[in-house]
Amino acid sequence: MILDADTIANGTCLRADVCVVGGGAAGISLALSLSGQGLSIILLESGRMDEDAATQALYAGEVADERLHSPADKYRQRRLGGSTAIWGGRSMPFDPIDFETRRQVPHSGWPISYEDLLPFYPQANALSEAGRFAYEADEALGGVAPPMIRGFQSDVVRTGGLERFSCPTNFGRRYERRLRVAPDIQVLLGANCTAIRLQADGRSVREVAVATLAGRRFRVAARATVLAMGGLETARLLLASRDVAPQGIGNEHDVVGRYYQCHIAGNVGTLVFNGRPQDVRHGYEVTPEGIYARRRLSITAAEQRRHGLANCVARLHFSRITDPRHRNGVLSGLFLSRKFISYEYGKRLNDGTDLSAGLYARHLWNVMTDPVDTAAFLAHWATRRTLAQRKFPSVILRNRTNRFSLEMHGEQIPRADSRVTLTDKQDALGMPQLRVDWRYSPEDIESLRGTLDLIAQELERTGTGRLEYDRDTLEEDLMRFGAYGGHHIGTARMGTDPRTSVVDRDCRVHSVHDLFVAGSAAFPTSSQANPTLTLIALSLRLGRHLAQRLAPATAHVPAPAAAVNGAMS
Repeated sequence: MILDADTIANGTCLRADVCVVGGGAAGISLALSLSGQGLSIILLESGRMDEDAATQALYAGEVADERLHSPADKYRQRRLGGSTAIWGGRSMPFDPIDFETRRQVPHSGWPISYEDLLPFYPQANALSEAGRFAYEADEALGGVAPPMIRGFQSDVVRTGGLERFSCPTNFGRRYERRLRVAPDIQVLLGANCTAIRLQADGRSVREVAVATLAGRRFRVAARATVLAMGGLETARLLLASRDVAPQGIGNEHDVVGRYYQCHIAGNVGTLVFNGRPQDVRHGYEVTPEGIYARRRLSITAAEQRRHGLANCVARLHFSRITDPRHRNGVLSGLFLSRKFISYEYGKRLNDGTDLSAGLYARHLWNVMTDPVDTAAFLAHWATRRTLAQRKFPSVILRNRTNRFSLEMHGEQIPRADSRVTLTDKQDALGMPQLRVDWRYSPEDIESLRGTLDLIAQELERTGTGRLEYDRDTLEEDLMRFGAYGGHHIGTARMGTDPRTSVVDRDCRVHSVHDLFVAGSAAFPTSSQANPTLTLIALSLRLGRHLAQRLAPATAHVPAPAAAVNGAMS
């Protein structure tokens, strides 16, 4: 059932087997995986079904350098479904190498392997509505797929890996009915967890304190408590819960909030392919089950180890939108309409270019002199994006010249001084606000430079193309917009040593036997991949662990299946 937290009487203590704090992709996936296991589940969600300004304002905080990181209330949504209300749907798993301890990536190494997580990826794909768990072109596209780049054969650079796209699925809307009818799940909307209260010995959770903006106060006591609040809010709640643990829960060694990672991303260089434009597949392809998918360039695991590179992918991209010299009416139209585009995407349409009247005039001229392509794009966008249930993922334009830039999306090397901490300021509920101090390393830039050099060498060796980029401006090109998007990773990292991690291989806080973390806060490293699919898989693995740990003796806990029951209904 779904209830408003303001209907709970002041002073009430609700009891359940599992209390899940946070109703985003991780929390909803976890709750659904526990349903039907003979357990009672309470899911606390701060927001309601739609965005609310007062609730969203609870995210407000400080940022050390806004050029490097967006304000703390951006890229996040405080509502049922969380940030899946605004995500782009890009889905792909982490790679096996991401779980290894790598000499080129300090602080790397997961306490679980890729094989440990693999059984849960198909369920994650199903919940995300991203189709089958198939991420190689030949398997996913049916039969022998045409090559991404005709004539390009390399043992260094891979071209067969795919990213798949969700609808994109808003988990709150998509799974609202299942949450309402589930007899063992109680969802409370408008329920803000303001503290985790431990027993006097600090080894277990006594209760979580809950408050509403209307002034209600109540408690939840559970056999297991799971924080599924995202990479920033999870650290905030752990650090703010200081009645028994003065430094914050799980923070005996000052690790909570550290190793904060996003991704290193930006458009770089000019890549010119030889041959015909139709010999290069740079757009979206459709799998047999109707899922949009796209291929990327990446460096093989063996070459990453050999050259000391962090993980990275490169997508073929059009020229810089803000530069009217591209003479493309569609790109200029996007630039002119950027104020009407959401913050998440509009930010990248304003990169510090001198916004003179002459610049606007040149973009307007591009629109006027390219009416056919502009009209065709608008019609396509209306039918395949605006009005479609499964939306075309992003702008893809016909390429007549075989000229591209590379859109880089790279792993960030974890560093302890990239962190979030608490400030002296408080929000409307009395919770201390966050200060975000995201930092990257010179090694991040050097790793992407090595990746670009390998791609350039292989294109030249095979005679298929030429990649040029400005080595002197590479850092500026990659960091023009700072930390990429809403990928908040690593603030309650997983590991075997409590001195350098917050949770163990089962996502349990080292020092508290019944407190767990679900989501990307637990990731030790960030991979090349967007985190959503992996954080869902990790939450499903946690659900399996909790079901086994808490289930009645007579209950049967099923093994991971290809899909969570009803996920595709």
